[in-house]
Amino acid sequence: MAQTKQTSSPRRNIAPFDRETYGGSEAFTFLGKGEWGGKTEGLAFIQENIIPRLDARSFPSISVHIPNLAVITTHFFDLFLENNGLQDTARSEENDERIAHRFQKAELPPDLIGDLRALISKTHCPLAVRSSSLLEDQAHSPFAGIYETKMIPNNQPDPDSRFNRLVEAVKFVYASTFFRKAKAYAKSVNQCIENEKMAVIIQEIAGRRHGERFYPDISGVARSCNFFPFGHAAFEDGVVNLALGLGKTIVDGSPSWFYSPAYPDADPPRNTVQDLMNQTQTEFWAVNMGRPPAYDPVRETEYLVKCGLQDADYDNTLSLVASTYDAQNDRIVAGTAPAGPRIINFAPILKTGMIPLNGLLKSVIGLCEEASGGRVEIEFAVTFDRPSGPSGALSLLQVRPIALNEESLSITGSDLSGEHVLLASERVLGCGLIETIRDIVYVRPETFDMSRSRELAGQIGRLNSPLAEAGRPYLLIGFGRWGTSDPWMGIPVAWDQISGAKVIVESPLPGMNLDPSQGYHFFHNLSNLGIGFFSLDHRDALRIDWDWLDRQSPAVDTGEVRHVRLESCLTVKLNARERLGVILK
Repeated sequence: MAQTKQTSSPRRNIAPFDRETYGGSEAFTFLGKGEWGGKTEGLAFIQENIIPRLDARSFPSISVHIPNLAVITTHFFDLFLENNGLQDTARSEENDERIAHRFQKAELPPDLIGDLRALISKTHCPLAVRSSSLLEDQAHSPFAGIYETKMIPNNQPDPDSRFNRLVEAVKFVYASTFFRKAKAYAKSVNQCIENEKMAVIIQEIAGRRHGERFYPDISGVARSCNFFPFGHAAFEDGVVNLALGLGKTIVDGSPSWFYSPAYPDADPPRNTVQDLMNQTQTEFWAVNMGRPPAYDPVRETEYLVKCGLQDADYDNTLSLVASTYDAQNDRIVAGTAPAGPRIINFAPILKTGMIPLNGLLKSVIGLCEEASGGRVEIEFAVTFDRPSGPSGALSLLQVRPIALNEESLSITGSDLSGEHVLLASERVLGCGLIETIRDIVYVRPETFDMSRSRELAGQIGRLNSPLAEAGRPYLLIGFGRWGTSDPWMGIPVAWDQISGAKVIVESPLPGMNLDPSQGYHFFHNLSNLGIGFFSLDHRDALRIDWDWLDRQSPAVDTGEVRHVRLESCLTVKLNARERLGVILK
């Protein structure tokens, strides 16, 4: 699957780009003689091994496809670096913005410029310009979310403007190969970033235009295993995350809906209706099709806009994805017929089955597992065809392998308590024994202030650097969701700020329990790199021994974050299949 490197040899249904004959409707083509990269390989895998095997008769109301794409092979990436003398810039310690600007000033190879002009002249829909590096989507080093994607509206009337925006996007993705988080991630997985090569996917964005906004009705991530099952669901049943609008909501760790494909009508565990309303999606991402924004070619979200549910209500895109809170009867009603606060829980689809999305996803997941021989994660989007009734299209956007450590380690309930226990949880990721950690970096609960979460991320990054450089794995403890893009849901660290952590703990936010999101990129990297993960809950009897931590002499204490160094190593035991984990002092 994504582990296989692709050369320029032809494959079934995939032909090289020909600027003389290109008509704008080609499903899959490639530019150049180099390699395709992991993400493109995954899409070719879907096209050749999954879509032909789907039983369309079982799901007549939903078509399945890969949005049309062209991939710029690594051949042009090599030429771009060489022709513009960018090797020193790539290896430098300059910040991301400076690197991005240097790449923007460089010239693409002439042959590529000619091909891109021909391509954009025949393409008039919004485009996603996506990374597809050689190292991306590998089982044990997925690089999920490490490189950048640039979405462009591609709706300018003149082809020169559309061409310039496309060129800027390609250069931005090239530059992201050498951004700080990419270098830190590569080092953490013992890869040399200078040996990395970047292919670039130019792909139609799945969705529909609604005035000045373009977005799909649903974006989702499906995993064939579930590290945090609830109710009757099991590890093997998998898990699906769904969100309104572009998938950035999910992969950034913002609120989204999740469920088990085995029990699509079972709601996630919530204490009250108010808890459900507090954690529902309230914003979504769309491509800005209106007035051009301020020019900023080195910003990933230059052409994206964050919208509220009132915008989706205006676009009439909530009826199949939302429910309504009936305050008079203190209940939730599927759909948007009654007035009241909206809850994005996809009940009109999952609970009524009017559109067989869940059955189709189960079929796709099963075929991917069978064809690849292992667990997988799939990114997708759904667009409804409202004028013709309850029907639509499922766009498959990515498939990547999930690496699992199947090591068996016995942990019992009695192991989770006692004076020797630093912390324990019944929601963990990972399997096995870790006995190499003597350093602990933790956010102090008594001084924790969510409004300073970005500053906390910076403090943690400064503590991470010397530990990572010295090869000292450490335990990281904080509040809320690590790596989220929303600073009010957790601490928005980038990968280079925690690259040395071997075990990560999420303690609940005051007054709020956040469900551990299995669909966002940060989480996927944790699972595939074998980094231990503990999620705690206000409802758990298990607690962190903060008093013991505070009694340890700090190596560094910023007042908000402490680094302590122990005389002996901690013992970390993990068994995700049994949902148990413990850290012993």
